[in-house]
Amino acid sequence: MQKMQSVNIHLIKVLLLIVVLYTTTTTHAQSRYSLTGTVTDEYNHPLNGAAVVLENGKTGTATDRKGNFRFYNLEAGSYVVNISFLGYKNEKDTVYLNQNKVLSISLTSANKELTEVTVMQSAMNRKSENPLATELVNSAFVREHLSGSLMQTLSRLPGVSSMDIGAGQSKPVIRGLGFNRVVVAENGIKHEAQEWGADHGLEIDQFTVERVEVIKGPASLMYGANAIGGVIDLKQISTPAKKSAGGSVLLNAQTNNNLYGASAKLFKRNNHFYFKTHITYTDYSDYRVPTDSISYMTYYFKLKNNRLRNTAGRDRNGSLILGYLGNQVSTHLSISDNFSKSGFFANAHGLEIRNSTIDYDKSNRDIDLPSQQVNHLKILSNTSWMITDYKLNIDLGYQNNYRQEFSEAVAHGYMPVPKDSLERLYNKNTLTANVKLEFPIHNKHQFTTGLNFESQNNSTGGWGFILPAFSTNTSGVFIHDNIRFSEVWSVNAGLRYDLGNIHTDAYYDWYLTPQDNSQDTYMQRASELKRSFGSFSWGVGAIRKGENTVLKMNIGKSFRTPTAKELSSNGINYHMYRFEKGDTTLRAEESYQLDLGLILKRKNWNAEITPFVNYFPNYIYLNPTSDYYEAQQVYYYSQSQVFRTGGELLINYNPVKHLSFSVDAEYIYSVQLSGAKKGYTIPFSPPLTSNIGFKYSPDTKGIFNKTEIGIDLKLVADQNNRVPPEKKTAGYSLISVSAGTTLKIGKHMAELNLQLNNALNTRYYDHTSFYRLIEVPGQGRNLILTVQVPFGDI
Repeated sequence: MQKMQSVNIHLIKVLLLIVVLYTTTTTHAQSRYSLTGTVTDEYNHPLNGAAVVLENGKTGTATDRKGNFRFYNLEAGSYVVNISFLGYKNEKDTVYLNQNKVLSISLTSANKELTEVTVMQSAMNRKSENPLATELVNSAFVREHLSGSLMQTLSRLPGVSSMDIGAGQSKPVIRGLGFNRVVVAENGIKHEAQEWGADHGLEIDQFTVERVEVIKGPASLMYGANAIGGVIDLKQISTPAKKSAGGSVLLNAQTNNNLYGASAKLFKRNNHFYFKTHITYTDYSDYRVPTDSISYMTYYFKLKNNRLRNTAGRDRNGSLILGYLGNQVSTHLSISDNFSKSGFFANAHGLEIRNSTIDYDKSNRDIDLPSQQVNHLKILSNTSWMITDYKLNIDLGYQNNYRQEFSEAVAHGYMPVPKDSLERLYNKNTLTANVKLEFPIHNKHQFTTGLNFESQNNSTGGWGFILPAFSTNTSGVFIHDNIRFSEVWSVNAGLRYDLGNIHTDAYYDWYLTPQDNSQDTYMQRASELKRSFGSFSWGVGAIRKGENTVLKMNIGKSFRTPTAKELSSNGINYHMYRFEKGDTTLRAEESYQLDLGLILKRKNWNAEITPFVNYFPNYIYLNPTSDYYEAQQVYYYSQSQVFRTGGELLINYNPVKHLSFSVDAEYIYSVQLSGAKKGYTIPFSPPLTSNIGFKYSPDTKGIFNKTEIGIDLKLVADQNNRVPPEKKTAGYSLISVSAGTTLKIGKHMAELNLQLNNALNTRYYDHTSFYRLIEVPGQGRNLILTVQVPFGDI
């Protein structure tokens, strides 16, 4: 710990020295004043190319890629500032200069009926600013592609998939990497739950998400350790228009699992202060699959009405945001609480179900054992200061993840019958602080530097052991420079150092185990462990932006610290029916990756190809062995060299005014170059996947507007490249149909969306699904209806 503090102190001193030297070189005597500022949209995303004009058109400029504008050598006096941007309402402000001033201006959308081409080009323009492969979507995308969870909804994006357990729980997978290799950030703060388990979903209300940016590839430079596979950055920081009030009510229903839900939001703002609040409730029954039976551990189970028994659940979510938006300071405080209770498919969590007295088929809406109950409390603070030409961002967060898992109290091996059904309890508290300073552009350089700190404490309980209680402390410091040589060429480079430590507690069984020729003893499952990890991350990227062509390249290194489960697990995972054992000597995982990108933009079509090459010198994975403990196969956490390559292809085409066509494809190849599974791939490698979509947008009159009808064909190839005990998975094709429109109600436009997923009720197996190993097919036909009705100033 002393070593960590000493390193951090020296790093902070270096950063302060950089700031002082930079400030000294840019300070000069001034007899006049400067007027600078930032122009953003309602989602706080910078607008590149907005026109900023002073004094009735006499002096003007355009914002840069970060939404910044600058006027220098202005005389004291009053100025009228006019800001305009295509598709947004013009903004006018009057300022009096008697000192240097900084403005923060937010534009609201003026045309809510932008064409498909306009929306498509806007997203492509934003992609052109990042050398890594990115995807950007908004809340309209979420409603149009709504599924049981946010990660299932985002899996429609190329390169993104989800690891599902049931209809309402899933984990993100980016280019075949998941678990702790993908960071999910919310308003700049990493979401901290129990990411290590395949059966642990994300406690995030997808109806509160306003904008999503998916970064595919190593992003540790800006997001810290564990962003080794990518980032899903969620934003809920849009600001309402001045002197406005309103909200909306959204209703949601699904036929496959008889889901019904409602979500309501309310907002109000005066000149500077605003609030937003959101509540969501969802209730669903056991979901249906296109089969009437499954087999597990050589046993055969019949399904009643094709339903996976005990997969029902319910969610209750609420959030409140309080914000202030000033000329030099903007801040908002968000408080959210997400509660989820759901069952686990009873026939997939141990064979004791054969002797259970629970009548699982009595009702398809009740939640029996085994089950899980999770509550996630999150308090976040995001503040930005404009200090002359500098921008200081401070993000603070507190999170509590309280997770309980329940199973029937039965004896296992030497373990007697427990006194209750609480198998596992995890109580995780996380404190986070991020500080980032953006320098003004100087000699074509745009510097950004920052500090990150996170502290976790995870206590455990229950009669089942899989990992010990632990605490972690991590901190990092980074510096990043974006150099714009011209309007065509730009280069960015960055360096980061992270240092972290982990402390796991010792754990002994609560019951006695017989020993040969000795007294019965309480077996020690985990020893006390203290480990420290530190590593540099770096990245260098280049972008060449032509009029209709963008070339991108990025090469970088990321790293990830081993988790407590990978280091210290030592017990039977009854959810997977195997014995899992960690390795206290594991090294920090490192990754080197080259990303390339080509974007072509034309009048009525665009295309994007994003290949990558990736190398892990010490990839961590769970390796099955031929050993057995208490009749359970033993899995050891191991490390090996891994080579990965692949990429995505995306084409959008608008041949005529009302018709659009899209094709996207993704492919991942991976192979282990060393270790016990040399020559095999890595677990959960997704197969070659393609989506073909058609959308028709006819002209409509009267009360209907923005009507769209679409059909999508998903093609998935065979996955024969696997690692034991995974099974080969046959390819499949799925057809989905969608329709949407807006209905004029008074001065408001209600939005209706209808989806029919897996329209032919095709029986298929998802290779990355939690239930793939026990031959449970994917979800059957599902009709989804969403209706959103706005009110007030919206």
